[in-house]
Amino acid sequence: MPSDAVFYQAAALCLTYPDDDFIARLPLLREAAPQLREFTDHATVTPPPELAAHYVRVFGSGNRRSLYLGRWRDGDGDTRRRGMSLVRFQDSYKAYGMEFTGAELPDFLPAVLEFTARTGDTDLLTEHRDCLARLRCRLTDLGTPYASVLEAVCATLPTAPTGARR
Repeated sequence: MPSDAVFYQAAALCLTYPDDDFIARLPLLREAAPQLREFTDHATVTPPPELAAHYVRVFGSGNRRSLYLGRWRDGDGDTRRRGMSLVRFQDSYKAYGMEFTGAELPDFLPAVLEFTARTGDTDLLTEHRDCLARLRCRLTDLGTPYASVLEAVCATLPTAPTGARR
């Protein structure tokens, strides 16, 4: 697996709920993705129940730090636009012969990162660069170690061309 793929897969794991499987993989994540060391070091020394509670406080429903990329662009109120956005994510997966069957919606950032790891296609991340930057800012303002994961992901994306329309 190329190093970018390893990084995106590791970032996906860091942004999922920290269950026992995540805790067991922490030593591997630390070694495989040094760009995520700030977060993995924090996760290594934080008791699992505290880590899980922090994840829920940071990303739980009802806050303004959603891991669903479509919500950043489409909001929660416009269900037609949100539905079209989800179809766009599904179509991207299908273009690579992948069927999205996860428990989460297809715009869930860890799912998009895993898709990027498997395909090498950064288009979905690049298209949502501004959403990722806003999430990163909110996480930074909150002072959570998850901000370093978003910082590392954003650093892998090409900069927006000047004068580009969004």
